[in-house]
Amino acid sequence: MRAVIQRVSRASVTINEKIKSEIKNGLLILLGIEDADSAEDIEWLSGKIINLRIFNDENDVMNISLKDINADILLISQFTLHASTKKGNRPSYIRASKTAIAIPLYEKMIAQLENDLEKKIYTGEFGADMKVELLNDGPVTIVIDTKNKE
Repeated sequence: MRAVIQRVSRASVTINEKIKSEIKNGLLILLGIEDADSAEDIEWLSGKIINLRIFNDENDVMNISLKDINADILLISQFTLHASTKKGNRPSYIRASKTAIAIPLYEKMIAQLENDLEKKIYTGEFGADMKVELLNDGPVTIVIDTKNKE
């Protein structure tokens, strides 16, 4: 599982010219899922995300977590995070999970984040053509891959 985490002042996702979800202060997370991902990956990644100390404290030092300030999450599935560009110029997405595997894992990730954060997680729509807008705060962007835990 691979996540691109962006600290945002605001973010939204639009589908068919209608805003599906939007948040103010919080994290926009793009999530890529592969077949090798497991419940252990979901638990580990969720814990890492909600406890990342990437929000500024009173001294403008990144020392506060999402959970500490009760900020929101907008979670978007994005299979292109597993693109392979080793051969040629057209990316291969062979590592990205197909729908039958990816949707249940995506739904488990939503449930895990909601459980760990103790609040609703905002989402896009799996497989939809989405327009994502954000105002990156900082900018702060962090990439986490559960296959690189150590």
